[in-house]
Amino acid sequence: MRAHVVLFALVASACGMFAQTPTPRPKFDAFEVATIKPAPLDNKSGRYIRIEGTNRFVEKYYTLKLLIAAAYDLNPHEISGGPDWMDSEHYDIVAITPGDLRPTREEQMGMLRKLLADRFRLSFHREPRELSIYVLEVAKGGPKLRDSAKPDEAPALINVVYPASIKLPARNVTMGDFVSMLQRAVLDRPVVDKTGLTGKYDFDLEWAPDESQFDGAIRPASTDENAAPLFTAIQQQLGLKLVATKGPVDALVVDKAERPSAN
Repeated sequence: MRAHVVLFALVASACGMFAQTPTPRPKFDAFEVATIKPAPLDNKSGRYIRIEGTNRFVEKYYTLKLLIAAAYDLNPHEISGGPDWMDSEHYDIVAITPGDLRPTREEQMGMLRKLLADRFRLSFHREPRELSIYVLEVAKGGPKLRDSAKPDEAPALINVVYPASIKLPARNVTMGDFVSMLQRAVLDRPVVDKTGLTGKYDFDLEWAPDESQFDGAIRPASTDENAAPLFTAIQQQLGLKLVATKGPVDALVVDKAERPSAN
């Protein structure tokens, strides 16, 4: 009887071992299928990139320059060259990612880089340049950030547009994540992180946008709105500050780009 009990325990232990084996992540080398269409001129849904469900990648109302900025984590002012339409014609993309696991943002951008090369025939080179930049630093009095409540989860960093302000509920983000979002989506120049902060944080930021932000795609707040301007809000609410200066960047120069190939 004892031998049967031991055997059962060993079998159960082995089954438990196999059951707990994590699903291997797919190689997110490229989208399985992608549809690219010119965006309608009367766009009313805003401009965004997001994953819907587990593996449906959706991009709305981006120009090729903005797609390059997203894919290579750049401010649009770091991108030059290419055809005239690169900064004026807008596109919508719907694509399916491989497997049954939700890709991380970096995995999504890797697949977007492959799509730009294959469908837009994008080629480029890099050049060191000195540009106007912002440096993110810790303000006097120190940072006002909460340590992440769920550091093992994926970062969440999405601007929510309201009539009078922008609200950013940031969860489990690094300063690198924050700086990347600021330079890609909000500000009109590259941003460099010099805070020295290395953790993951939760914070809430609210500000009144102006005409220099979001590439002019969002209506500036009126002067009688309650929300503070971005630079003031970052200092008051986060204990950080943006400093305007000049500095070296690794700029991207487009050598070739074509309108996207047929779906």
